[in-house]
Amino acid sequence: MRVYNFSAGPAVMPIEVLERAQAELTDWRGSGMSVMEVSHRGKDFVECAADAETLLRRVMGIPDDYAVLFIQGGATGQFAAVPMNLTAPGDTISLVNTGQWSSRAQKEAAALGLEVAVVADEAESGYTTTPEPGSFEAAEGSRYLHYTPNETIGGVEFGYVPDVDVPLVADASSTILSRPIDVSRFGVIYAGTQKNMGPAGMAVVIVRRDLLGHARPGTPSIFDYAKMADTDSMLNTPPTFSIYLLGLILDWVENQGGLEAMGKLNKDKADALYQYIDASPFYSNPVDVSARSWMNVPFLLARPELDKQFVSEAASAGLMNLAGHRSVGGMRASIYNAMPIEGVLALIDFMDGFAARNS
Repeated sequence: MRVYNFSAGPAVMPIEVLERAQAELTDWRGSGMSVMEVSHRGKDFVECAADAETLLRRVMGIPDDYAVLFIQGGATGQFAAVPMNLTAPGDTISLVNTGQWSSRAQKEAAALGLEVAVVADEAESGYTTTPEPGSFEAAEGSRYLHYTPNETIGGVEFGYVPDVDVPLVADASSTILSRPIDVSRFGVIYAGTQKNMGPAGMAVVIVRRDLLGHARPGTPSIFDYAKMADTDSMLNTPPTFSIYLLGLILDWVENQGGLEAMGKLNKDKADALYQYIDASPFYSNPVDVSARSWMNVPFLLARPELDKQFVSEAASAGLMNLAGHRSVGGMRASIYNAMPIEGVLALIDFMDGFAARNS
């Protein structure tokens, strides 16, 4: 029985994609083998990877002057890869801190010998806000400014793209493919695939070509953007199954109507859940209204001692993985692209019943 999976990642995937992968699992393209068994150098898989890149470019509107890379190690690997490709030890970068993932990127950059200028830090609000547009700028001499458009753990999201005069670097792991985005405003966009793009283990990196070729000495070849671009992300054996599934997901996104349709659906889902929470005396959302995430919706119960009971009863009702991150507690519903509106309505119905039984 399929359940409604509200996990923050690895996350729910479209059932149509899973069923197509299932049908092709033992005999991909008539090869008599799984896509996981064929050579990554073979014609069929080279074509599969190229198709995935073409689809991503089309769905996101990625300009020709950007390279698209498929790199192992997820977004956490990119916390190190971005500084290694764009800076030298002793350089300055700017960073906006809106929560735990921003903080982890900051620590990784500092460990690589960079001066990290935190130009905005939302600690005063307990990381329940984002800085006002225009309230910060890159520090003098910064090689780039890094920010996290959506903090998965705290459910905090920027409602705008910062306007800065240095390359803008975004960890878009929880928002990529969720709505249209103007790629040309960024120097680097990177995202772990385990939210809206497939299984865990790979990062998609979209990097402006003028930023290639500047990796510091000692950068591992598989993290060197220029080397990966020159080899079509096949300098090493790539994560073949992840690339294959990314292609299927992008095909699914196009069939849903592209990112415009995804954006409308995701806004409708988020609006429905937030409206219910705001109207309920039993539940609350800790995030400032201006900074609420469409993808990750945290909420608190009026009686925290009922948290474990809520999670248990929700699971029995087929609503899975609703416990909040261990560092913040409470509940969290992650409602990525593949979560249908019916799943959100089922959650609201359960929440209503639980509140009535326990108020």
